[in-house]
Amino acid sequence: MANSKRELFLKRRLRVRNKLRKINGDRKMRLSVHRSNKNISAQLIDDRNGVTVASASSLEKDLGVVGKNNIDAATKVGAAIAERATKAGVTEAYFDRGGFLFHGKVKALADAAREGGLKV
Repeated sequence: MANSKRELFLKRRLRVRNKLRKINGDRKMRLSVHRSNKNISAQLIDDRNGVTVASASSLEKDLGVVGKNNIDAATKVGAAIAERATKAGVTEAYFDRGGFLFHGKVKALADAAREGGLKV
């Protein structure tokens, strides 16, 4: 029985989230990434309280990459989320790639967040 691409994506997303929940000890924050065909966004989520601490998206006009979903846009979003996380007092978080593979745009976002001072 062949699975559709969407079903495989959802299974992969659940597998990643369950592993994060299992090993989440002292780090309370989770850096969640979502990528669509046109945009990329990241959220810093506090799972204990169920709130979003900081977020960044390529839809924001001040980043200058509105409507773009390329490695340059991902790098700018990663740098922005790292800056907003440090303003919120967060220094480390778990990287939740969701069901997306860790290469290309997702990897560029994570690397930019690391360069910005966020321990991911």
